[in-house]
Parts: sequence; structure tokens; C-alpha cells
Amino acid sequence: MTTDRSIVALGGGHGLYATLTALRDLSPSLTAIVTVADDGGSSGRLRSELGILPPGDLRMALSALCEDTEWGRTWRDVLQSRFDSEGPLDGHALGNLLIASLWEHTGSAVDGLDWVARLLRARGRVLPQADVPLEIVATVESADGVVEVRGQAEVATTPGRIRSFRIEPEQPSVPHATVEAITEADMVVLGPGSWYTSVLTHFLVPDVAAALHGAARRTVVTLNLAHEDIETAGTDRVDDVRAMRDLVPHFRPAVVIADAGYRDDQALSAELVDWGVKLVTADLALEEHTARHDPAALREVYENLLAELS
Repeated sequence: MTTDRSIVALGGGHGLYATLTALRDLSPSLTAIVTVADDGGSSGRLRSELGILPPGDLRMALSALCEDTEWGRTWRDVLQSRFDSEGPLDGHALGNLLIASLWEHTGSAVDGLDWVARLLRARGRVLPQADVPLEIVATVESADGVVEVRGQAEVATTPGRIRSFRIEPEQPSVPHATVEAITEADMVVLGPGSWYTSVLTHFLVPDVAAALHGAARRTVVTLNLAHEDIETAGTDRVDDVRAMRDLVPHFRPAVVIADAGYRDDQALSAELVDWGVKLVTADLALEEHTARHDPAALREVYENLLAELS
């Protein structure tokens, strides 16, 4: 079923890719809002050298929305391809370079992304979380003590428990289109993804956080499947919910989605009852890769919730 109701999905990386793959055929009015704190790999190099937003997660979101034709799939594959050389191009994704060039040509992050979307004949729009690149700063506690860690790549890979985190700059400017998309959405999807660096980071951007609070009762939070990220190693899904509640105590979404493996998780159920949030469970894991969501299974859940929220 395709609907004209508007949907917004927030996140980054592979988690957002799975969400967009699930949502792309549900509505022609689909917007991805993508984190801009990545400082590793090709994105980190371009961010450092050119002073631009990290394009990698934006590129992945655009690729997920490509038209399902030979044209769309071909350009998706071209954007996702990486150079393998002995020189300075090694490791760069061609799509990252194209996005950087369009940003320079148009003078606008939003306009540049819209041009790439046209090239892909994308089934939706991709927008940045902020106008400027963000730096994540986290306090991480491990057996060796407490340390302050800077940068998304370091936060995501430093062993230990994240006790607090913030962004710099603390009050970045945000595109009007980003706030407008959240405000006007019939359904907002938050997660799955790296919990601190791709999901919770949206609440650290004041304008985005305000919009999310306004859309809370139209928001669906999708929990991760397994302990695949170092940044949440040694924790469980109930800990992810508690982290969100601690960070934004006045935010209460409409629904939390979890894999069927958590259906009998008493701690998670009790936490959500205390929060006043409905729990929806389903078999969501890809059989061949149990740490990744099955887009088809997600699509069915999102379709039912879109009708229910509306």
C-alpha cells in the first residue's frame, strides 16, 4: 500500500539505510534526516580537507532511495563505488566526491543533495541534521578509568560505557527544510543505528530536538537487534531506552519496535510501561545476518503503524 502521508526517518549509516529501504515504497513523501558527525574514512578526510559536512551517510541515504530501474540502480552503484589505488584517491567513494563538488557548485548543502536525488530519481529527499559538521565528545567509563573521547569514530570504537556526551558546536544552525520535515510529518522513525552517534545525537541539536518533541506522539523508535556496536557493548535494549529517557526525560514516543526475541524481556517491558509507551515486536532479523534488520519485515511493521498513527 502506498499512501500520501509524509514520513521522516532520522539516523545514519547502515541503520538508516535499512529503514529507508523499508519505507521507500510506503509514501512518495519520504525524507531522510542524516547525522553529520562522521569523521572517519573518506568522509572524515573530505571534512578535514574541505571543511564540509561529512558526505558518506548522506550518500548512503540517497543510494537507499534510488529509483528501482536500471538508471537508478546504475547510478546508485556508481555513487557507492570506491577508488582502490596507491594514491590520494584510495578509499574515497565517488559519491562523496560528487556531493562535495555539487555543494561547492550550488553553495548549498540542501540544494546539492537535491541535485544528487534528481540524478538517482530518488524516491524521497535527503537532508542534513545541521548546516555545519558536528563533533561528538563523550565521557567513557571502562575498567581502566574514565576518559573523554572526541570524534564520532573514536566514540564509536572506544571500549567502555558512555556516561555522558555532547556536541560541538552546541547550538548549530539547522536547515529550515529539516525542521519543517519533522514538524509536518505524519510519522517520524528514529533508529535503528549506532545508538549514541547515529540516534541520540539528534536530541543534542536544539532545533531538531524541539521538532522531535513536537512530533513525539507521531514518533516510532526502532531498537537495534544485537550488541554489534562497541559503543553499546555490554548493554541491552532496555539500557538503550533508559539512555534515551535520561537524555530527554520529557520525550515520549508513540511506539517502540523491538525484535521478537525481546517479546518476553521483562525489564524492557517494565521500562516501557513506566514510560507509557507501547511495545511492538516482530521477527525483524535477516536470517543470514542476525545483526541486521530485514527491510521487508520492517516495512510491514511501519505500514501498520502508519495507518494506526494516522
